[in-house]
Amino acid sequence: MRSKLIIALLFFAVLSCKKAEAVASEEMSIQAVRLPATKMIEEAETNSESPKAEDKIIEQKIIRNGNLKFETYNLEATYEQIKIAVKKGKAFIQNDSEGKEYASIYRRITVRIPSENFDSFIKEISTGVAYFDNKEISSQDVTEQYIDIDARLKAKKKLENRYLELLAKATKMSEMLAIEAQLSAIREEIEAKEGQLRYMQNQVSLSTITIEFYKTIAEESGVTISYGAKVWNAFKSGFYSISSFFLGLLEVWPFIIIVTVLFYFIRKRFKKKNI
Repeated sequence: MRSKLIIALLFFAVLSCKKAEAVASEEMSIQAVRLPATKMIEEAETNSESPKAEDKIIEQKIIRNGNLKFETYNLEATYEQIKIAVKKGKAFIQNDSEGKEYASIYRRITVRIPSENFDSFIKEISTGVAYFDNKEISSQDVTEQYIDIDARLKAKKKLENRYLELLAKATKMSEMLAIEAQLSAIREEIEAKEGQLRYMQNQVSLSTITIEFYKTIAEESGVTISYGAKVWNAFKSGFYSISSFFLGLLEVWPFIIIVTVLFYFIRKRFKKKNI
């Protein structure tokens, strides 16, 4: 009898241990699902900080820009020369504007050209230019920034895959909703970094060159106008002034009549007093 009681107690002890282990494993899985995204992201990014072989051999990323301004004696001929250079360099004109300033007329063109044709294009459009009012050529190395964004993007994608695996194993609705919320936030970050990489790659592959060329025009001065023309202009100016004066009087004729009548009665009254 005593041995049967001991066996029964051992049996219940084993069952209670198995239940405790099952509960513990379930709690651990729930905690893993509800792991804060910030902590997991920091862990993933820390692991990705070690440079890989593909990061070491990545090509250099250089953004090149140019800004040119010069005088020309023929705007159309210069524009045709630039169009020929654009076609030859496999570029395209992004913006084209023209206008007039105090003593010159100008044209401003923005060209996007493949980076490998940058130097040859600058040399092509500089042909025939005596001097530049402004010539700026800049180069910005963004290789480190590109590698950093690319590494963070890969870490976000790995983290996204980990959450997708957890979502596939989740059985409770609360767990699924929590995982999907984290996935949505991670997806937004991935799309933002992909946009940054696309923009940076576009700036690297296509250089931007702004070209402004102008032609000086002669100012109108008194030396170029004859004396007779000056007299005629003065006569016309005087005639226009007199016309404007009479037109102004016509506009205020009621006030003139009122003032005249008042002046007449006031003067007549003073005369009576003096008599």
